[in-house]
Amino acid sequence: MRRSHILICLMMILLEGCGRSPEPFPYTVPDQTGHGGWVLFERGGASWYGEPFHGRRTASGEVYDMYRISAAHKTLPLGSKVKVRNERNGRELELVINDRGPFVKGRIIDLSYEAARRLGSVEDGVVPITLYVRKLPETHCFSVQLGAFSNRDNAGRYADTMAAELDVPCRVVNRMGYYKVLAGRFPTEAEARRFSEALQQDSFVVSCD
Repeated sequence: MRRSHILICLMMILLEGCGRSPEPFPYTVPDQTGHGGWVLFERGGASWYGEPFHGRRTASGEVYDMYRISAAHKTLPLGSKVKVRNERNGRELELVINDRGPFVKGRIIDLSYEAARRLGSVEDGVVPITLYVRKLPETHCFSVQLGAFSNRDNAGRYADTMAAELDVPCRVVNRMGYYKVLAGRFPTEAEARRFSEALQQDSFVVSCD
C-alpha cells in the first residue's frame, strides 16, 4: 500500500512538470543585414497578453500595464530595445522587453495590449512578424528550461533528480507565478540549443536572468 502511494506521488510530480513544459520555439540565427540601423534577429508569431496579467509583476520587476507599450521574449536581455514589424500590414513599432514569454511553439514575442493595438494585431490574436534588435550585451547567458511547476517542493525535487541525471547544475526560479526548473548556464544560445536538443524530453532555451 505504501509502495503504491509513493509511486502515485512520483507520477503526479512528473506529470505536473511534463504537462506544463511548453514546446520548443523555432530557433533562428541573427542576420547581419541592416534595417535602418537595426539587425534582423528572428521571424515568427507575435501574440499579445492582457488580463489576468495586468497589474502583476513582470520578470523585470516592473508592474505590467497592458495599456503601455512593452513586450515579453524568452531569451533577449531584459531592457533590450527591439523593433517589431507586422508582416500583414507593414506597421512597425519600437518597444522594450521587460518580461518573459510567450511559452507557445511558433510564437517568438508576446506584446502588451497597447503594442498589439498599435501594430493592428489585436483582432487577429497572432500575426507573423519580423523582429529586429540592436547589438546584444556580450555578458548575456542562457539556460535550458526543463519544466514548470505550481508547487515549489515538486520543482525542487525535480531539479535535484535532473541535476543528478544530467550531471549539470539545476536550479528553481519563480517566474510569472510558476516555479521553473532551469539547467546550466551557457555563454551562447547555440550552446544552450545543442544541450536542449540532446535531451530526450521537451525543453527550450531561456535567458539566465
